[in-house]
Amino acid sequence: MPATDSWHVYTGTGKPQEGEINLPAPPSWRTFAGGPVVTWQFEEDSHSPRRLGDRGRGETYQASPEEVDLVNAALYLRRPLLVTGGPGVGKSSLAYSVARELKLGPVLRWNITSRATLRDGLYQYDAIGRLQDASLSKEAPDIGQYLRLGPLGTALLPSQKPRVLLIDEIDKSDIDLPNDLLNVFEEGEFLIPELFRLRQEHQEVAVLPADSSHLVKIVEGRVRCHEFPFVVLTSNAEREFSPPFLRRCVRLQIQKPDQVKLAMILEAHMPLGDGLSSAQQESAQSQRIELIQQFLARQNEGELATDQLMNAVFMISGDLVGDGTEAPSERKQTLISRLLAPLSRSDVEL
Repeated sequence: MPATDSWHVYTGTGKPQEGEINLPAPPSWRTFAGGPVVTWQFEEDSHSPRRLGDRGRGETYQASPEEVDLVNAALYLRRPLLVTGGPGVGKSSLAYSVARELKLGPVLRWNITSRATLRDGLYQYDAIGRLQDASLSKEAPDIGQYLRLGPLGTALLPSQKPRVLLIDEIDKSDIDLPNDLLNVFEEGEFLIPELFRLRQEHQEVAVLPADSSHLVKIVEGRVRCHEFPFVVLTSNAEREFSPPFLRRCVRLQIQKPDQVKLAMILEAHMPLGDGLSSAQQESAQSQRIELIQQFLARQNEGELATDQLMNAVFMISGDLVGDGTEAPSERKQTLISRLLAPLSRSDVEL
């Protein structure tokens, strides 16, 4: 771990730390004792392979000093991190960066819609399927076959190390969902009524977590964490949240990247290859600086996302635009204008 700030657990390097990583003890009011502890058998995460080239999201994320500080505050306090910022500033990628550096396993992801409910995040129960199967069998089918934990429910399973949970675009939710999360965030546990009612006959029931085909045991219908998960809630600042909800979160505002950070992001995703001559590298670097400056200037016209700049750099690099000989500058500029169109405008005359 870099010695810049000795209290940092997460440093924002984008590289998995060496050796065993131990989080500091939580405050007494954020200590949990759920069990039995789950031994995770991780499978391939379906989200983190989203790549440009062969560099993953967690590796290429460029964390600012403020982001590093507040991530560590959330880790120390065992509190959710509410991350606010414009489109494309890296709110979601921050969760992958923490999971990668601290070796906390695949990121659990809950994409919020206006129809999302607390139960969707905790578990799903196929009561109709069980009833249909029961009518065809002499014995009551095992209830665990019809119940699967959601991403939030899986994150709260008791484990030695916290899982990373990304609750993406919380401001898209129904007005009640943030407040419905309050008790779960405070207590670190939830009840599955369908299992709790059967606790006398079936003290333990094996169910599937959200991201694995390996069964986990639920005791007496209750899930309680052993280590509170590292929860990242992202928001585009499209709504206000209640004071009780905000009180339970550490809040981080991600600012729009400046020219220096944009250059670092481009280099992380699309490093200038060693196969280029010095003249070619100088030309490519000059082209990138010009595109960054155009991107920053166009932000005065409307909202832009960083991945729009990445798209423009990718398309312009290597003269992909043109007739195979020389890419006309006018044609290039037209393409750049389209790729860097403000998100608030849908008209084609840009």
